[in-house]
Amino acid sequence: MQAISQKLDLHETISVTLRREDLLYPEISGNKWRKLKYNIQHILQAGFEGVLTFGGAHSNHIAATAYAAKKYGFKAIGIIRGEELQQTSKWSPTLQSAQQWGMELKFLSREAFRVVKSNLTYWSDRYPNYFILPEGGTGDLAIQGCAEIILPEDEQYTHIVCAVGTGGTLSGLSQGAFPHQKILGFSALIGDFLREDIRNFAKKDNWDLIQAYTFGGYAKTSPELICFINQFYLKHQVPLDPIYTGKMMYGLVDLLANDYFPKTSKILVIHTGGLQGIPAMNERLKQKNQITLQIHV
Repeated sequence: MQAISQKLDLHETISVTLRREDLLYPEISGNKWRKLKYNIQHILQAGFEGVLTFGGAHSNHIAATAYAAKKYGFKAIGIIRGEELQQTSKWSPTLQSAQQWGMELKFLSREAFRVVKSNLTYWSDRYPNYFILPEGGTGDLAIQGCAEIILPEDEQYTHIVCAVGTGGTLSGLSQGAFPHQKILGFSALIGDFLREDIRNFAKKDNWDLIQAYTFGGYAKTSPELICFINQFYLKHQVPLDPIYTGKMMYGLVDLLANDYFPKTSKILVIHTGGLQGIPAMNERLKQKNQITLQIHV
């Protein structure tokens, strides 16, 4: 199984290639499949009854885990942030899909979610036959999967670019990179803690985290960002999401325009998916009377 790559005309001298990881696997696209691959193997080999994991109303990780559990024949429990979501009328398309795929949803207040989501012992005591997967899915097995994004023929590239949520994909790319390569991660959220989190997993000093293109923080957007994503789609026929890949590509285009990279650079950009959340984002934008995403996925 291999993703499709395509050249992008973004600079006169610098070569930019996009790796379409979002096309890898139906319903578990992009880095979520990479992160789940070895976790799924472990769940099946160890004989766990199911998986228990965490996320918000629009979580790509929740959707991917629910579908993976359905496909591979084990149970799934999703601990969801926001007790108001107990009302099914407030469910996002993500939560609706997760339940349709068989995931049992349990809702916590935002305060309770923050307190207990990292206490894996708390959950393993209550669900001893379930494999506990952290929010976002980042862990050693996830990083092992993300390291496989880099292929032998990718030695030609000088830089590898990705979006960053929990840092698992960046850490995997750091692990799988060739010695001369630099990994650049574009953060989707604000916070110095993220760099420290990545250091817990990325053992090489071949990466950097760029935090200048968060557009105000996680799940925050602007008309400028939405317009950029729409124009990018019209020009390249590549859909981007406004949470992760849209911010990454906006930042990359800006850095290219401002001579951040040496003129002889060859850049590989990883499209990590995240497109399943676009319908819900468009509903939010419509409610605010703002421009919506005019892309088809």
